[in-house]
Amino acid sequence: MTYEMQRPRYLRRIDLSRNMRRFYALSIQPTLFGGASVVRHWGRIGSNGQSLIETFDDAGTADCALMRLERVKRQRGYVDVDPAFGR
Repeated sequence: MTYEMQRPRYLRRIDLSRNMRRFYALSIQPTLFGGASVVRHWGRIGSNGQSLIETFDDAGTADCALMRLERVKRQRGYVDVDPAFGR
């Protein structure tokens, strides 16, 4: 896997009946020591949100973690959003 081919994933979940407007962004970044990090950014749409960085020894493990996180979010109702239109 090359990092240039890895595109960030932007997801959102909007449920007006529950006053819920959330965004979730996932990406993989290389580390200085040859590993890879999964960068997560989430929060209410319109807010700054929160971030979390998880570091892994290799890109394959980081990719598996990213896919697992994305799968869980999709099961909870998150859908793709075009990053050109914001989160």
